[in-house]
Amino acid sequence: MEKTVLGRTGLSVTVAGLGCGGHSRLGLFSQGKEHACGIIRCAYENGVNFFDTATAYGTQPAVGQALRDVPRDRYVLSTKFPYRKDGAMQPSAALESNLDASLKELRTDCIDIYHLHGVFPGDYIAARDRFYPELVKMREKGKIRFFGITEIFGGDTTHQMLKLALNDDLWDVMMVGYNLLNPSAAKTVLPMMQAKKVGALCMFAVRSALSDPQMLKLDIQKMIANGQVDTSLVKEDHTLDFLLQDGTAKSIMEAAYRFCRHTNGIDVTLTGTSSAEHLKKNLRSISELPLPVPVLQKLAQMFGNVDCVSGQQDFPKLNTIITK
Repeated sequence: MEKTVLGRTGLSVTVAGLGCGGHSRLGLFSQGKEHACGIIRCAYENGVNFFDTATAYGTQPAVGQALRDVPRDRYVLSTKFPYRKDGAMQPSAALESNLDASLKELRTDCIDIYHLHGVFPGDYIAARDRFYPELVKMREKGKIRFFGITEIFGGDTTHQMLKLALNDDLWDVMMVGYNLLNPSAAKTVLPMMQAKKVGALCMFAVRSALSDPQMLKLDIQKMIANGQVDTSLVKEDHTLDFLLQDGTAKSIMEAAYRFCRHTNGIDVTLTGTSSAEHLKKNLRSISELPLPVPVLQKLAQMFGNVDCVSGQQDFPKLNTIITK
Protein backbone atom coordinates (compact mmCIF):
# COMPACT_ATOMS: atom_id res chain seq x y z
CA MET A 1 0.00 0.00 0.00
CA GLU A 2 1.45 3.34 -1.08
CA LYS A 3 2.14 5.91 1.63
CA THR A 4 2.16 9.69 1.72
CA VAL A 5 2.86 12.42 4.27
CA LEU A 6 -0.25 13.79 5.98
CA GLY A 7 0.19 17.52 5.55
CA ARG A 8 2.23 19.33 8.16
CA THR A 9 1.85 16.52 10.68
CA GLY A 10 4.74 14.68 9.09
CA LEU A 11 2.90 11.40 9.71
CA SER A 12 3.54 8.68 7.14
CA VAL A 13 0.11 7.32 6.25
CA THR A 14 -1.29 4.91 3.70
CA VAL A 15 -3.32 6.45 0.89
CA ALA A 16 -6.19 4.18 1.94
CA GLY A 17 -7.56 4.43 5.47
CA LEU A 18 -10.11 2.30 7.27
CA GLY A 19 -13.18 4.32 8.16
CA CYS A 20 -14.84 2.73 11.18
CA GLY A 21 -18.12 4.64 10.93
CA GLY A 22 -20.65 5.17 8.18
CA HIS A 23 -23.65 2.90 7.93
CA SER A 24 -21.56 -0.27 8.16
CA ARG A 25 -19.70 0.43 11.44
CA LEU A 26 -17.51 -2.58 10.51
CA GLY A 27 -20.53 -4.82 11.00
CA LEU A 28 -20.16 -4.31 14.76
CA PHE A 29 -23.85 -4.00 15.56
CA SER A 30 -25.07 -6.59 13.09
CA GLN A 31 -22.36 -9.24 13.41
CA GLY A 32 -20.54 -8.54 16.67
CA LYS A 33 -17.26 -7.25 18.02
CA GLU A 34 -15.10 -10.16 16.89
CA HIS A 35 -16.31 -9.67 13.33
CA ALA A 36 -15.43 -5.97 13.50
CA CYS A 37 -12.01 -6.80 14.93
CA GLY A 38 -11.44 -9.18 12.04
CA ILE A 39 -12.05 -6.41 9.50
CA ILE A 40 -9.62 -4.10 11.32
CA ARG A 41 -6.95 -6.78 11.39
CA CYS A 42 -7.64 -7.52 7.71
CA ALA A 43 -7.01 -3.85 6.89
CA TYR A 44 -3.73 -3.86 8.79
CA GLU A 45 -2.60 -7.15 7.23
CA ASN A 46 -3.33 -5.70 3.80
CA GLY A 47 -1.06 -2.73 4.39
CA VAL A 48 -3.38 -0.09 5.90
CA ASN A 49 -1.86 1.95 8.73
CA PHE A 50 -4.53 4.67 9.10
CA PHE A 51 -7.60 3.98 11.24
CA ASP A 52 -10.36 6.54 11.71
CA THR A 53 -13.05 6.15 14.35
CA ALA A 54 -15.11 8.34 16.71
CA THR A 55 -16.93 8.28 20.00
CA ALA A 56 -20.21 8.50 18.08
CA TYR A 57 -19.47 5.38 16.02
CA GLY A 58 -19.18 3.00 18.96
CA THR A 59 -16.27 1.23 17.25
CA GLN A 60 -13.39 2.47 19.40
CA PRO A 61 -13.34 -0.65 21.62
CA ALA A 62 -13.10 -2.88 18.54
CA VAL A 63 -10.21 -0.81 17.17
CA GLY A 64 -8.40 -1.00 20.49
CA GLN A 65 -8.87 -4.73 20.77
CA ALA A 66 -7.94 -5.50 17.17
CA LEU A 67 -4.70 -3.50 17.30
CA ARG A 68 -3.68 -4.33 20.88
CA ASP A 69 -0.73 -6.48 19.81
CA VAL A 70 0.46 -4.15 17.04
CA PRO A 71 3.37 -1.87 18.00
CA ARG A 72 1.94 1.62 18.48
CA ASP A 73 4.35 3.23 16.02
CA ARG A 74 3.06 0.98 13.23
CA TYR A 75 -0.33 2.69 12.87
CA VAL A 76 -1.97 6.11 13.03
CA LEU A 77 -5.13 6.68 15.10
CA SER A 78 -7.74 9.30 14.27
CA THR A 79 -10.79 9.78 16.46
CA LYS A 80 -13.30 12.49 17.24
CA PHE A 81 -14.99 14.48 20.01
CA PRO A 82 -18.80 14.92 19.72
CA TYR A 83 -18.90 18.64 20.47
CA ARG A 84 -22.72 18.53 20.58
CA LYS A 85 -24.84 16.41 22.89
CA ASP A 86 -28.63 16.34 23.07
CA GLY A 87 -28.82 19.26 20.67
CA ALA A 88 -26.56 21.60 22.65
CA MET A 89 -22.87 22.38 22.62
CA GLN A 90 -21.02 20.49 25.34
CA PRO A 91 -19.11 22.29 28.12
CA SER A 92 -15.39 22.67 27.58
CA ALA A 93 -14.55 20.15 30.31
CA ALA A 94 -16.35 17.43 28.35
CA LEU A 95 -13.52 17.29 25.85
CA GLU A 96 -10.97 15.86 28.27
CA SER A 97 -13.40 13.41 29.84
CA ASN A 98 -14.43 12.20 26.39
CA LEU A 99 -10.79 11.97 25.31
CA ASP A 100 -9.90 9.93 28.39
CA ALA A 101 -12.71 7.50 27.56
CA SER A 102 -11.43 7.23 24.00
CA LEU A 103 -7.89 6.55 25.18
CA LYS A 104 -9.15 3.75 27.39
CA GLU A 105 -11.27 2.18 24.66
CA LEU A 106 -8.47 2.46 22.10
CA ARG A 107 -5.93 1.01 24.57
CA THR A 108 -3.41 3.77 24.02
CA ASP A 109 -2.03 6.76 25.88
CA CYS A 110 -2.02 9.13 22.91
CA ILE A 111 -4.28 9.86 19.93
CA ASP A 112 -2.47 10.94 16.77
CA ILE A 113 -5.29 13.13 15.42
CA TYR A 114 -8.17 14.32 17.59
CA HIS A 115 -11.02 16.05 15.73
CA LEU A 116 -13.98 18.19 16.56
CA HIS A 117 -16.65 16.01 14.94
CA GLY A 118 -19.16 17.16 12.33
CA VAL A 119 -19.09 20.90 13.03
CA PHE A 120 -21.96 22.93 11.61
CA PRO A 121 -20.98 26.24 9.96
CA GLY A 122 -23.06 28.24 12.41
CA ASP A 123 -21.32 26.55 15.32
CA TYR A 124 -17.75 26.92 14.13
CA ILE A 125 -16.69 30.11 15.90
CA ALA A 126 -18.27 29.14 19.22
CA ALA A 127 -16.91 25.60 18.99
CA ARG A 128 -13.44 26.87 18.11
CA ASP A 129 -13.39 29.35 20.97
CA ARG A 130 -14.68 26.81 23.48
CA PHE A 131 -12.70 23.72 22.55
CA TYR A 132 -9.48 24.79 20.85
CA PRO A 133 -7.89 25.88 24.17
CA GLU A 134 -8.80 22.44 25.53
CA LEU A 135 -7.11 20.75 22.57
CA VAL A 136 -3.95 22.72 23.32
CA LYS A 137 -4.07 21.57 26.95
CA MET A 138 -4.51 17.96 25.87
CA ARG A 139 -1.48 18.22 23.59
CA GLU A 140 0.55 19.69 26.42
CA LYS A 141 -0.47 16.72 28.57
CA GLY A 142 0.69 14.35 25.83
CA LYS A 143 -2.76 12.91 25.20
CA ILE A 144 -3.02 14.04 21.57
CA ARG A 145 -0.54 14.98 18.86
CA PHE A 146 -2.43 16.91 16.19
CA PHE A 147 -5.70 18.84 15.88
CA GLY A 148 -8.40 17.95 13.38
CA ILE A 149 -11.86 19.07 12.40
CA THR A 150 -14.53 17.36 10.28
CA GLU A 151 -17.42 18.83 8.35
CA ILE A 152 -20.99 17.53 8.28
CA PHE A 153 -20.97 17.07 4.53
CA GLY A 154 -24.54 15.84 4.20
CA GLY A 155 -25.82 19.18 5.48
CA ASP A 156 -22.91 21.34 4.32
CA THR A 157 -22.30 20.26 0.74
CA THR A 158 -20.60 23.58 -0.14
CA HIS A 159 -17.98 23.26 2.66
CA GLN A 160 -18.92 26.48 4.43
CA MET A 161 -17.52 25.31 7.78
CA LEU A 162 -14.16 24.30 6.34
CA LYS A 163 -13.90 27.64 4.54
CA LEU A 164 -14.30 29.36 7.91
CA ALA A 165 -11.85 27.03 9.60
CA LEU A 166 -9.23 27.59 6.91
CA ASN A 167 -9.22 31.29 7.75
CA ASP A 168 -7.61 30.24 11.04
CA ASP A 169 -4.19 28.62 11.06
CA LEU A 170 -5.21 26.19 13.80
CA TRP A 171 -6.01 22.83 12.24
CA ASP A 172 -3.46 20.23 11.20
CA VAL A 173 -5.94 17.87 9.54
CA MET A 174 -9.40 18.25 8.03
CA MET A 175 -11.92 15.64 6.90
CA VAL A 176 -13.68 16.73 3.74
CA GLY A 177 -16.60 15.27 1.81
CA TYR A 178 -15.63 14.66 -1.78
CA ASN A 179 -16.73 12.37 -4.61
CA LEU A 180 -17.24 12.35 -8.37
CA LEU A 181 -20.84 13.61 -7.97
CA ASN A 182 -19.82 16.61 -5.87
CA PRO A 183 -16.18 17.48 -6.56
CA SER A 184 -16.58 21.08 -5.40
CA ALA A 185 -13.88 20.76 -2.73
CA ALA A 186 -11.26 20.53 -5.49
CA LYS A 187 -12.09 24.10 -6.49
CA THR A 188 -12.62 25.57 -3.04
CA VAL A 189 -11.10 24.06 0.10
CA LEU A 190 -8.51 21.59 -1.18
CA PRO A 191 -6.26 24.27 -2.73
CA MET A 192 -6.40 26.24 0.52
CA MET A 193 -5.58 23.12 2.51
CA GLN A 194 -2.57 22.43 0.31
CA ALA A 195 -1.36 26.03 0.65
CA LYS A 196 -1.53 25.75 4.45
CA LYS A 197 -0.20 22.16 4.46
CA VAL A 198 -3.34 20.88 6.16
CA GLY A 199 -3.72 17.10 5.85
CA ALA A 200 -6.80 16.02 3.85
CA LEU A 201 -8.90 12.98 4.73
CA CYS A 202 -11.52 12.14 2.10
CA MET A 203 -14.90 10.86 3.27
CA PHE A 204 -17.98 10.08 1.14
CA ALA A 205 -15.87 8.68 -1.69
CA VAL A 206 -18.60 6.07 -2.16
CA ARG A 207 -22.05 6.46 -0.66
CA SER A 208 -25.50 5.20 -1.58
CA ALA A 209 -25.84 7.22 -4.79
CA LEU A 210 -22.79 5.47 -6.22
CA SER A 211 -23.96 1.97 -5.33
CA ASP A 212 -27.74 2.28 -5.75
CA PRO A 213 -29.20 3.49 -9.08
CA GLN A 214 -32.37 4.76 -7.39
CA MET A 215 -30.37 6.90 -4.96
CA LEU A 216 -28.27 8.20 -7.84
CA LYS A 217 -31.45 9.16 -9.67
CA LEU A 218 -32.60 11.21 -6.66
CA ASP A 219 -29.29 13.07 -6.56
CA ILE A 220 -29.39 13.76 -10.29
CA GLN A 221 -32.92 15.11 -9.96
CA LYS A 222 -31.63 17.48 -7.30
CA MET A 223 -28.73 18.58 -9.51
CA ILE A 224 -31.16 19.27 -12.35
CA ALA A 225 -33.53 21.18 -10.08
CA ASN A 226 -30.62 23.35 -8.93
CA GLY A 227 -29.50 23.99 -12.50
CA GLN A 228 -26.04 22.56 -11.84
CA VAL A 229 -25.82 20.04 -14.70
CA ASP A 230 -26.37 20.00 -18.43
CA THR A 231 -29.28 17.63 -19.07
CA SER A 232 -27.85 16.75 -22.46
CA LEU A 233 -24.90 15.18 -20.60
CA VAL A 234 -26.45 14.04 -17.32
CA LYS A 235 -29.46 11.74 -17.50
CA GLU A 236 -31.53 10.38 -14.65
CA ASP A 237 -30.82 6.78 -15.64
CA HIS A 238 -27.55 5.03 -16.59
CA THR A 239 -25.61 8.28 -16.59
CA LEU A 240 -22.47 6.68 -15.12
CA ASP A 241 -22.50 3.54 -17.26
CA PHE A 242 -19.74 4.97 -19.46
CA LEU A 243 -17.32 4.30 -16.57
CA LEU A 244 -17.70 0.59 -17.27
CA GLN A 245 -17.00 0.80 -20.98
CA ASP A 246 -13.73 -0.07 -22.70
CA GLY A 247 -12.31 -1.58 -19.55
CA THR A 248 -12.16 1.76 -17.75
CA ALA A 249 -13.31 0.28 -14.43
CA LYS A 250 -14.77 -2.97 -13.19
CA SER A 251 -17.48 -1.12 -11.25
CA ILE A 252 -18.75 2.39 -10.60
CA MET A 253 -17.50 2.06 -7.02
CA GLU A 254 -14.00 1.26 -8.25
CA ALA A 255 -14.05 4.32 -10.50
CA ALA A 256 -15.29 6.44 -7.61
CA TYR A 257 -12.45 5.37 -5.32
CA ARG A 258 -9.86 5.95 -8.04
CA PHE A 259 -11.32 9.40 -8.71
CA CYS A 260 -10.82 10.43 -5.08
CA ARG A 261 -7.53 8.69 -4.47
CA HIS A 262 -5.81 10.47 -7.35
CA THR A 263 -7.29 13.92 -6.77
CA ASN A 264 -4.56 16.48 -6.13
CA GLY A 265 -4.66 17.41 -2.44
CA ILE A 266 -6.31 14.26 -1.07
CA ASP A 267 -3.96 12.44 1.29
CA VAL A 268 -6.06 9.56 2.64
CA THR A 269 -9.18 8.12 1.02
CA LEU A 270 -11.33 6.44 3.66
CA THR A 271 -13.25 3.26 3.02
CA GLY A 272 -15.72 1.58 5.36
CA THR A 273 -17.35 -1.81 5.19
CA SER A 274 -18.86 -4.70 7.12
CA SER A 275 -17.11 -7.37 5.03
CA ALA A 276 -13.43 -8.33 4.85
CA GLU A 277 -13.81 -9.38 1.22
CA HIS A 278 -15.46 -6.08 0.36
CA LEU A 279 -12.66 -4.27 2.16
CA LYS A 280 -10.02 -6.06 0.08
CA LYS A 281 -11.92 -5.13 -3.09
CA ASN A 282 -12.04 -1.47 -2.03
CA LEU A 283 -8.33 -1.45 -1.19
CA ARG A 284 -7.55 -2.86 -4.63
CA SER A 285 -9.66 -0.07 -6.17
CA ILE A 286 -7.79 2.62 -4.23
CA SER A 287 -4.50 1.06 -5.34
CA GLU A 288 -5.43 1.20 -9.03
CA LEU A 289 -4.08 3.74 -11.51
CA PRO A 290 -5.83 7.08 -12.09
CA LEU A 291 -8.85 7.16 -14.38
CA PRO A 292 -7.98 8.00 -18.01
CA VAL A 293 -7.77 11.70 -18.79
CA PRO A 294 -10.73 11.65 -21.25
CA VAL A 295 -12.89 10.05 -18.52
CA LEU A 296 -11.86 12.71 -16.01
CA GLN A 297 -12.63 15.41 -18.56
CA LYS A 298 -16.08 13.96 -19.17
CA LEU A 299 -16.78 13.78 -15.42
CA ALA A 300 -15.73 17.42 -15.10
CA GLN A 301 -18.14 18.40 -17.89
CA MET A 302 -20.94 16.45 -16.22
CA PHE A 303 -20.47 17.25 -12.52
CA GLY A 304 -17.88 20.01 -12.32
CA ASN A 305 -20.42 22.62 -11.18
CA VAL A 306 -22.25 20.43 -8.66
CA ASP A 307 -22.20 21.31 -4.96
CA CYS A 308 -25.78 20.51 -3.90
CA VAL A 309 -25.52 16.78 -3.12
CA SER A 310 -23.37 14.56 -0.94
CA GLY A 311 -24.16 11.14 -2.39
CA GLN A 312 -26.26 10.26 0.65
CA GLN A 313 -29.83 11.36 1.27
CA ASP A 314 -30.47 10.84 4.98
CA PHE A 315 -28.62 13.73 6.61
CA PRO A 316 -29.82 16.67 8.71
CA LYS A 317 -30.38 20.04 7.15
CA LEU A 318 -27.71 22.71 7.47
CA ASN A 319 -27.68 24.26 10.92
CA THR A 320 -26.93 27.96 10.93
CA ILE A 321 -27.78 28.68 14.55
CA ILE A 322 -25.07 28.79 17.16
CA THR A 323 -26.05 26.71 20.17
CA LYS A 324 -24.55 28.05 23.38
